[in-house]
Amino acid sequence: MAPLATPRPPGAHNAPRPHAVTDPSRPAVADSQVLALRAVHRAASDLRRGTPVLLVGAEGALVVAAAETVSARGLAELAEAARGPAVLLLAPVRAAAVLQRPVPQAVGAAPVGAAAEMGVVALRLPPSLLDPVALRSLADPTAERLLPDQPERMAPPAHALQAIALAKLARLLPALVVAPAAEAVAERLDLLAVKVADIAAYPVAAPASLARVAEARVPLEDAPEARIVAFRAADGGIEHLAILVDSMAPQDGLVPLVRIHSECFTGDLLGSLRCDCGPQLRGAIKRMAADPAGGVLVYLAQEGRGIGLVNKLRAYTLQDQGLDTLDANRALGYGADERNFWVAAEMLRAVGVDRVRLLTNNPDKLAGLAACGIAVEQREAHQFDANGVNDGYLETKARRFGHLLG
Repeated sequence: MAPLATPRPPGAHNAPRPHAVTDPSRPAVADSQVLALRAVHRAASDLRRGTPVLLVGAEGALVVAAAETVSARGLAELAEAARGPAVLLLAPVRAAAVLQRPVPQAVGAAPVGAAAEMGVVALRLPPSLLDPVALRSLADPTAERLLPDQPERMAPPAHALQAIALAKLARLLPALVVAPAAEAVAERLDLLAVKVADIAAYPVAAPASLARVAEARVPLEDAPEARIVAFRAADGGIEHLAILVDSMAPQDGLVPLVRIHSECFTGDLLGSLRCDCGPQLRGAIKRMAADPAGGVLVYLAQEGRGIGLVNKLRAYTLQDQGLDTLDANRALGYGADERNFWVAAEMLRAVGVDRVRLLTNNPDKLAGLAACGIAVEQREAHQFDANGVNDGYLETKARRFGHLLG
């Protein structure tokens, strides 16, 4: 594998320097795009702190607070900025649990618009539920309690989809208290405003702004010539890593092994038996080191298929109550897989790789990388035996996620 100072595909020692994220021939990210990314990241951070934010679009403004973090002060600010009643936005599965009945994608005989089609339900909140403790109970299925009153379903407001998307970017439960906003009052309260168009553009805009911020040689037990490259997007958020693994006998013209690995604190660091992440991580590095073409392990900061560590722990609690890994994610209000593979594609291009042999059992990764312009020339199976604890987890991956196991 070539040194990182001149990024080239592993094994392609005489190849010309490829198009990469840091390549000066690539158009720089515009200042307006950087500011938009920062605004989205700041809005997500405010939600995590329990502070309301303002979503602004062509259909007006919406003041938004996260149900799991909002404080009494945050609710007071939301009420002051609102020019209409507050509602709670939930995913349909969570809304059905709160209402204790199935939730169809319509109110009466009329559809409620794109928000319902994409999985957003709005509930009108009686005054007894406009309380931080009650809201956390409505948002979190692991913290349920008896509620004094039942909310009533209504049509989702404008910008409901973007509000839910912002909560997911913050790795919060996708449950939000929202109300139509008086922008002048929100400005007086110094609430951060973010454009709904910037939230919608974020999943592609952030990966496109990735920059290499650090790199070093890090000898590993099974790959003594490994190097690690850190990438950060222009929003200043969490870093992703590329682990470049030299081969034992590098040869020109070979296609490198690549693994797209989402971070797993419990499996990668603690050796959790609930998943197969740790063996997959270490096994991939060992295979790359022994392969003539070497390899790249893209280590994405997308814990729990993109829902974050805290929500993954909540999902584990629900699994202990009888749900499988897919239904546990949905019960929290998330999709089965919330990951963004644009990040991986941009990182691979940045280290000079656009053709790969992919170490995976997941067909979605094959399709995701191909859709992002990375040529997947071959799939390499990457399966490890069940350990007596993760048997059901592996069975669910095969039966419900379509992983190529067995």
